[in-house]
Parts: sequence; structure tokens; C-alpha cells
Amino acid sequence: MNQDLQVFKFGGASLNSTERIQQVAEILRVVKDQKLLIVVSAMGKTTNELERIVEAYAAQNGKAQALFEAFKQKCFETCLALFDQQHEVFISLNDALVEIEWVLEEEPHENYDYTYDQIVPVGEIVSSIIMHAFLNERGLPTQWLDARDIILTDNIYREGWVQWKETQENAMRMAKPMLEQPGFVITQGFIGTTSENFTTTLGREGSDYTAAIFSYCLDAASMTIWKDVPGVLTGDPRLFDNVTKLDLLSYKEAIEMTYYGAQVIHPKTIKPLQNKSIPLYVKSFLDPEGSGTYISDEVVDNYPPLVAVESKQALLHISTRDFSFVAEHHMSNLFGVIAEHRLQVNMMQNTAICFSICVNDVEAKVEAFTRAIEKEFKVIIDRDLELITVRHYQEKILEELRADKIVLLEERIRQTVQMVLKSVPIMKRK
Repeated sequence: MNQDLQVFKFGGASLNSTERIQQVAEILRVVKDQKLLIVVSAMGKTTNELERIVEAYAAQNGKAQALFEAFKQKCFETCLALFDQQHEVFISLNDALVEIEWVLEEEPHENYDYTYDQIVPVGEIVSSIIMHAFLNERGLPTQWLDARDIILTDNIYREGWVQWKETQENAMRMAKPMLEQPGFVITQGFIGTTSENFTTTLGREGSDYTAAIFSYCLDAASMTIWKDVPGVLTGDPRLFDNVTKLDLLSYKEAIEMTYYGAQVIHPKTIKPLQNKSIPLYVKSFLDPEGSGTYISDEVVDNYPPLVAVESKQALLHISTRDFSFVAEHHMSNLFGVIAEHRLQVNMMQNTAICFSICVNDVEAKVEAFTRAIEKEFKVIIDRDLELITVRHYQEKILEELRADKIVLLEERIRQTVQMVLKSVPIMKRK
């Protein structure tokens, strides 16, 4: 393990204003003499803005160019607030934005996910360009690294699977020598590239995963995720009162929590770190001196109830068209199609004549999956659902979570309860 190297990841919330950008620079100034690789997300709600551009472009509704111009203006305004008008950052910024212009000048590609991955990652590129220039401006020497030169994925867009052997070789050949030079190295989260040099993404909110990939490939001593919360909490503070911070968390518990939908860490992040016993810190950029949460292979006893909520869920009820049993060969075929469409299954249950799966309701994926199996299977879809998972549950908490809800599916496994719930319409409440 490289005892000197640390990997920091800063998300969009830590970069969503000039004040926050300056705050990040001050956090980094404290570690200016340490070997550090920095992974950044797109600033603020940039990804949402770029997704709207993709949607408009694919629909050819005439709105894409105006949306792009608004995004472009916002990027330049951020730079004007941070740099002199003659600063070379404006050249780099323009070069990055041209990538979107080139796409918009062509007819939409037949593969929506391909188009998505050629436009949306520009948010991370822009963010890293601005931060690279700002850190150097503030006397913190920083080199810029394109993550697409390091992280190789397969050819599936929007959910690229990392090719680990090639990625590790790239990291050792390109990133390691950069880190042996004075100063920091900054790169982008969320993005990779195919063997044919097309940009891919690692899944929504995938910048945590990027940091873990670099940590694994470079044998980092530790990794830190900087958030707008004090650490890993027992529930989402936007949804629940009286949540508390967990000071310590085991890899196993963190994997379970993130798999079930805890939003503080991307679900693919923990396993690469666990494989090399690289500790993970989750800290607040609003309180850099705070203790945060420490995640390691240390065994922790007596966790409090931990609640994870996944909204925008769909429940698919799949049955054979000839009313025969859903047998093993049916299941084998269904799992093959699920994998092919990168459908994220969060819960499943089968009876003699029906196989039900709860998935993230990414409409294009759900519809594509349904079309792929419609000749052999009938599919009924319930939408606008939420999946609530409670680790180390107590019956009182389950009762509170079910209030004013219809339970469509429930499963209990040892210390975990999962419930697929639908809100009761207000007019039916008593």
C-alpha cells in the first residue's frame, strides 16, 4: 500500500458556488504537502441541466440549443467570478463545451444512452478544468488528468463496467508518475471510456466509485468523501427527524446500506476498498475538523436502526402468457435480459405463476426490458413507488414507516426488512 497517497472526492454540493469552491481550496491547503489525488463531480445541479439538453436533443423539439447556451453562459459566469478575463481557463473551458456543440450539430444517434454519455460527462470535465485552474491560481500546484485515459469500461453506455486489469495498468503507467511530482493531481468522477475511445459513464452519482477505482489501482492509504452532512447518518435528514451520525461503520454494513439505497455513498464504492483494506472517511466540507464517519474492516456491534429510502421505483409483475408456472428456464432467460439491459433490481419475489421485481424506474430501461420479453411474458407495472429498507429494525419503526401507505411487497431477511410502498391518495385517507 502506498502509505503516502490519499484520495479525496468532492461532490457537486461542495462546488456549487464560488464560495464553496474557495472553501474546498482552503480544505486542500491544509494538506498541500501531502500526496493527493482529487476526484470532482460536476458542479451543483449541472448533471440535471445536461440531462435536459440530452432529452431535448433526442426529442428534436427545438429547445436543446437554448438550453445549451444557458448552460454555457453559466459556466463562463462562474469563471468570470473566479478569474481575470484573460485567464487561459477560458480557452480550456471553450474546448470542453465544443464537445457538446459537435454532438448537437449531428442527427441524434439511435442509441439514447450513447448520446447521454457524449454530453453529460462534460459537466465533470468543466468542473475539473475550473478547479484545476483555481487551485493553481491559489498557489496549490495541481496537474490535470483525464479519467478517460485511465478508466476503461465495456461498451455499455450509462452503466459501464470497469475493465479492471487494463484500468490498473493505465493508472500505474499514467497516474502514478504524475503523483510522484510535487503538488496535487485532479481528475473527474463518473466517466470512463470504451476500447474505441467513446466516453462512457459509470452510473448516476458514480464519482464515489471513481475515487474507489483510483484508490484501489494506486494502493491508496485512505480515501475521503466530502459531503454536506457530518458523516454517514442513520437516515436521510431531509426525510426523517432525529437522525444520528455513525462514528464507525464496517465495510460489510456500509456495503449493505449502500446496496439498499443509502444515498451518502455510491453502492459500488465500498468493495474495491474492502479488497485492499483501504479505510474510507466520510466528512463534511462544512465542518472539516469534524470527526465524520470511519469505515474499515473493524467489527462494530449494536448498530441502531438504519433506514434507506429509494424513490422512483417500479414493481414489475411478470407472468407467462400461457399461464404455465414460472419455471427455472424462464428465470434463466429473464435474468439474462435483466443483465443485458442493466436493470437495477432492488428486490424480487416469485410465486408459482408470477415473478415480481422492484427496479429503479429509469423509464427507457424499463420499457426496453418490457419490449424484450413481451412475446413470452405478460408484464404489469406499478409505478410511483418507494422502497424502504430498514437494517437492525424495530417493529415500532416499521409501523411508523407503513403509516398512510399500501404495502405491495415485503420481505424479511435476518436483520433487514424491505418494503415496496405506495402512498394512499389523500382523498382516501381517514
